Amino acid sequence: MKNSIFVLLFLVTSITFGQNNQLSSEDIKINKFVEGTLLKPTTQERPPLIIMIQGSGPIDRNGNQSFMKSDYFKKLAYELAEKGIASYRYDKRILRASQLGLQEKDIRFDDFISDASSVLAHFKNDSTFSKLVVLGHSQGSLVGMVAAKDAADAYISIAGPSQPIDSVITQQIAKQVPGLKENVQTSFKEIRETGSSNSYNPVLETVFRPNLQPFMLSWMQYDPRKEIADLEIPVLIINGNKDLQIGEESAQELKDANPDAELVIIDKMNHVLRKIEGSDLENSKSYNEPGNPIHAELVSTLVKFIKSIDEL
Repeated sequence: MKNSIFVLLFLVTSITFGQNNQLSSEDIKINKFVEGTLLKPTTQERPPLIIMIQGSGPIDRNGNQSFMKSDYFKKLAYELAEKGIASYRYDKRILRASQLGLQEKDIRFDDFISDASSVLAHFKNDSTFSKLVVLGHSQGSLVGMVAAKDAADAYISIAGPSQPIDSVITQQIAKQVPGLKENVQTSFKEIRETGSSNSYNPVLETVFRPNLQPFMLSWMQYDPRKEIADLEIPVLIINGNKDLQIGEESAQELKDANPDAELVIIDKMNHVLRKIEGSDLENSKSYNEPGNPIHAELVSTLVKFIKSIDEL
């Protein structure tokens, strides 16, 4: 059960890729917390640039964790570059927590926002690019909303939750283990009111362990609906109807909060941006199948939106 609940928190040298001399890949270190890869087409002058922000957990710039290799961000970056759109994708700071001397009890949600903001600041005045677009996936959707305000030309949410994280986790656990719902609600209420909780069921240790509670409290302060409503730039909201973690209703709630936003529900797309034709088993297996292609409709949807922004 602990493993099941853990899944719920799904929380400079130029080189040439292969034989394709129309793309260039450059590793860029923004600061000690942010290292990533800039991928851009070499045949287009001043392409738009997407800043890609990861979801939950210790995820690398390509979309992978130690127990899961999907390469969804890497594949998406190359698909976009082939269409004339540059991207910068980076490792989450918690991926190198030991190297950086970071302890779990000291990490806050605002650290992720700070990292995204530092990337935007780095590229803000770079005349190499025509527009700056923030793309946030899953947890990164909320991070991107906050960082994009007053700093980006457009914003894209993919599989972004619409509720504060305590509501999201409560709903998800209630679906899997209905008997734990009240205990989850009580524990989150205590964290909101006192900053900590020790009344949680031991089976919920993955969610409520003491060292993680300060991070959860900092994350709970943000409501995605309020953050997206504050954006005065073009917004695109995307969700797949095969997403096992974030349902279509979340995308609709984000759209309701920002009526000017464009909403696209992609048929048969799951949380790791793959096309799923069959069962939930196929869906789950795709999280660790890096050879599978990105859903083609996602790429075309992104390209259409970004090109329209670039023409403004």
